[in-house]
Amino acid sequence: MTAPEPTDTGGIVPPTALPPLREELTLHEGPPADSGAPTWSLQDPVRNSYYRLDWLGFEVLSRWHLQQPEAIAAAVQGQTTLACDVADVAAVCKFLQDNELLLLEGQQGTAWYVQRQAQRQQSGWRWLLHHYLFFRLPLFQPDRWLERWLPLVAPLFGPTFRLATLVALGLGLIQAGRQWEQFSATLMDTFSWQGLLGYGVALSFVKILHELGHAFTAKRLGCRVPVMGVAFLVLWPLAYTDVNDVWKLKHRRQRLAVGAAGILTELTVAAWATLAWALLPLGVLRDMAFLLATTTWISTLVINASPFLRFDGYFLLADWLDMPNLHARAFALGRWRLREALFGLGDAPPEIFPPSRRRWLIVFAFATWLYRLVVFLGIAVLVYHFVIKALGIFLAIIELLWFIVLPVWRELAAWWRDTTRIRQSRRARLGLVGVVMLLALTVLPLRFQLQAQGLLRPMQSFLVVAPVAAQVAALPIQTGQRLRVGDLLVQLEATEPQVRHLKARQNVLFADWQLAAASVSALERPRLPVLRQELAAAQAEAAAAQGELDKLANLAPFDGVVVDLSPELQPGDWVQRHEPIASLIDPASWRVDAYFTDEQIERLHIGDHGRFFPETPGAAVLDLQVERIDRDASRALPERLLAAAHGGTVLARDSHGTLVPERAIYKVSLRVTAAQSTPNVLVGERRGQVVVYGQTTALLEDFVRTLATLLVRESGF
Repeated sequence: MTAPEPTDTGGIVPPTALPPLREELTLHEGPPADSGAPTWSLQDPVRNSYYRLDWLGFEVLSRWHLQQPEAIAAAVQGQTTLACDVADVAAVCKFLQDNELLLLEGQQGTAWYVQRQAQRQQSGWRWLLHHYLFFRLPLFQPDRWLERWLPLVAPLFGPTFRLATLVALGLGLIQAGRQWEQFSATLMDTFSWQGLLGYGVALSFVKILHELGHAFTAKRLGCRVPVMGVAFLVLWPLAYTDVNDVWKLKHRRQRLAVGAAGILTELTVAAWATLAWALLPLGVLRDMAFLLATTTWISTLVINASPFLRFDGYFLLADWLDMPNLHARAFALGRWRLREALFGLGDAPPEIFPPSRRRWLIVFAFATWLYRLVVFLGIAVLVYHFVIKALGIFLAIIELLWFIVLPVWRELAAWWRDTTRIRQSRRARLGLVGVVMLLALTVLPLRFQLQAQGLLRPMQSFLVVAPVAAQVAALPIQTGQRLRVGDLLVQLEATEPQVRHLKARQNVLFADWQLAAASVSALERPRLPVLRQELAAAQAEAAAAQGELDKLANLAPFDGVVVDLSPELQPGDWVQRHEPIASLIDPASWRVDAYFTDEQIERLHIGDHGRFFPETPGAAVLDLQVERIDRDASRALPERLLAAAHGGTVLARDSHGTLVPERAIYKVSLRVTAAQSTPNVLVGERRGQVVVYGQTTALLEDFVRTLATLLVRESGF
């Protein structure tokens, strides 16, 4: 207990007149401290609260009837081996007054109570905020009911039931291991709305048993259980049981038994449920046993056993270490260690512990802060997704402010109050220089490198494919051969197009003869319009047949180089319809097609420069310039080499043969600059990494723009 100055008594109690203690307060002998000194627990039965007193505090309270601080200090000094002065008595008095354990009378006492009540009153929005984040709903007073039922559940605390549970656990795990494939398949089947509903019902049932485990264990040790109910953490229901009476128990082992009762109850349910699942036939009972088994294992290991939030794991750890208010004391050490690391003020630690215990508490404090950061961010995300978007964003911001920003702000305020000493610290000055440099990096415009995967391809390319199933009549080309416009690439022969062309020519000749005969016959002259239409249709059909024949002779549409020629293809071989034969590319001009995200596309502009790094070892790096930027997100990914399923980096799913991107991406075309040497390629496409030097911008500006975009988009405005 830290002692204030001798005159600091809270502003009400003068140093020469001590008010009496409240009559209903009781003292209980507590466990010995780590030093071996005795401790006591002071009980306030009105609020069912307990306060741990050290040896000095107990000796001061034992002589409180002397009323005078000087007399109490002298009595303690003379009758015990403790050193005590008026400041120690004043510290005890202030502790009692702050916790309303004194009976303040008269006008001055009434004024203090009125002032304290005014401090407790909250404004409407503060009340709503507090009760949204956390509130309790007492449901019933179970003490008498527990007393009636205690004899019936007493056998569950005996060694016979514990041994039977251990045997059931071993048999259940062995049987579950033998049926592991069925167990895992059942687990996957529960990932549905019906399965989640079943888990919710099972979890509620298990949590009721969990709280009854705490209550019956406390009642068995002679403690009173005044209330059971439901607590709401960010509107999430959690059962709770008031077992504060365990603080009057002297032995730590008894408090550990009460704290561990809930977890042990869940593990007991899990052991018997696992065995029941392994032995029961298929049906509703087996499904219920599976839900109970998996729910209890998961909730116990993930939630209840965690010491980072005020669940069972925390109270077990605090009792095992015999450190009440473990979080508060560890956090005080963590803040002290942080200030010393940043400023080197040389302050004494808030509490004196052995070096190993102090290091452990500091690590525990930082681990708890990190854990809570992740948990509260997760809660904010859940609130956002399960509430109306606009309201969800507001509530998520409230949680982040309350659980994360507010503690950080309080620590910064403590630094601000100590600025005089901090300014005199050399380490603080060096740290300030580093902070200023980091801030400068966030506000100074920097050149950003935007990276994406892209495909190098020629500006002009022509893919030679077989229009129909055909035979190769002539193949006068080789890979790497240069061709001019009109040169033959491949000559194909196919019977069906030739027959269709011959038949179409015969139809044209017959229609033309009919038209000529009708023009000189008086009887046939009225049919001239119909015959002209038949001739036009026959000529069109002949032209289409001629076009199919022309496709069998592939001619070079531009000057270029042959690539991707099938190495085994020879004249006389047959090719299937739409089968690729070769490609013709123009090696004089090249481009790179890449896909960037919506955050990156904002920094790209026409004319920005970049570089292409091919994946092929030994290939030259190419200089690029942005030529075209799509402002609409791509709904499909035609470049399959860029998809993750084909070794690329773009996440896309196959939908009826079309690759659909999983997130918004934008196509950007970049031209290989004219000054760049012609890439030496014998393939039509080459994958590589694209680096573009985008628009210079500050990190802070980019963060604010991204955050504003996210808020506007996700709120649905």
